[in-house]
Amino acid sequence: MLCSCPKSTIEAFVKTVSGLAKRLAEILAQPLGVKPNYFEENCPPRTSYLRLNRYAPCPFPSQVFGLISHTDTDFLTIVHQDQVGGLEIFKDGRWLAVKPNPEALVVNIGDFFEALSNGAYKSIKHRVVSTQEVERLSVAYFYCPSYDAVVRNCGNEPSTYRQFTLREYKLQTQIDVQETGEKVGLSRFLL
Repeated sequence: MLCSCPKSTIEAFVKTVSGLAKRLAEILAQPLGVKPNYFEENCPPRTSYLRLNRYAPCPFPSQVFGLISHTDTDFLTIVHQDQVGGLEIFKDGRWLAVKPNPEALVVNIGDFFEALSNGAYKSIKHRVVSTQEVERLSVAYFYCPSYDAVVRNCGNEPSTYRQFTLREYKLQTQIDVQETGEKVGLSRFLL
């Protein structure tokens, strides 16, 4: 079993991490020149969720990914990983390991936030590589607006993306993966 803790412990964790995500959104709003509560008012978190991830040891780690490369579809993701490692980000044309720190959290900007910020913040491609010896555990909290939240450029610059809802984006992502085997992502919504 991945988690044998009481429901009340998980609920308290979700409440705390949700508050952290809200505060991070407020901080990230400031350089964009909008009110700190802009995202709370325009994209209130309605579909947020917590996911507990278990990556079993793999006898062929060079041939199997724990999680294939992708960007997060939603607004903001907060991840706590164990000390095993395996999380990698794609930066400057190469994969870089994210050094595990049990006292730190990893924050990923999601595609929806990238579009809302008109590209000021970038959704980073990441993956999880398998390990041969031990299992890997992580907890990911996805801070997500309502499926009906609309991407509108929050700044004064001309918008890079056409308006779309989170529902439309998630649906298009699923269609793309089914038809092409890959997530096309935000490029499909460029003006």
